[in-house]
Parts: sequence; structure tokens; C-alpha cells
Amino acid sequence: MSRSLKKGPYVNERLLNKIKNLKPDDKTVIKTWDRACTITPEMVGFTIGVHNGRLHTPVSITEESVGHKLGEFAPTRKFVSHGGKMAKDQSKK
Repeated sequence: MSRSLKKGPYVNERLLNKIKNLKPDDKTVIKTWDRACTITPEMVGFTIGVHNGRLHTPVSITEESVGHKLGEFAPTRKFVSHGGKMAKDQSKK
């Protein structure tokens, strides 16, 4: 379910302050645990380390990702391929 239009998008103020204090060409990774934070235009060009439950996944913010949530770009589950004899034969080819 999406957030109410009356409330507006959720943006973590502490994360926004950290971004405002950095220079535009700074390549440091800003760590955050806030996966529900919406990406704003001020974040474009920076790299944010989004926590996926185990480690911080670096996410470089582009103009196409504005409006999405940070958690969408840091998957929490690792896909392990489906097993079976047929999958082993295909992987050898």
C-alpha cells in the first residue's frame, strides 16, 4: 500500500542533511539502514550504501531512480539456481 498523498513522500531528514553537507563530486558512500526512504532529486549523483540485512549494498543514484524507494535497489534474498540433472547439463554447455 502506498503512502497518503496528504502526507507526501517519506524522506529521512538525517540522510538528506548528510547529502547536503557533501560536495557534488564527492565519491564517499553514505551508509543507511532506511530502506523505506524515497529517492529525491537532491540525491542524484551520490552513492548510498543501503543495508540489506547483512551488509551495505552500494547504490548509485541516477535520474531514473527518483521517486523509487532505496530498498528496491538492494535485494535482501540471494537467488541460488534451481537444481536438478537438467540444470547441470545446461550449465556445462
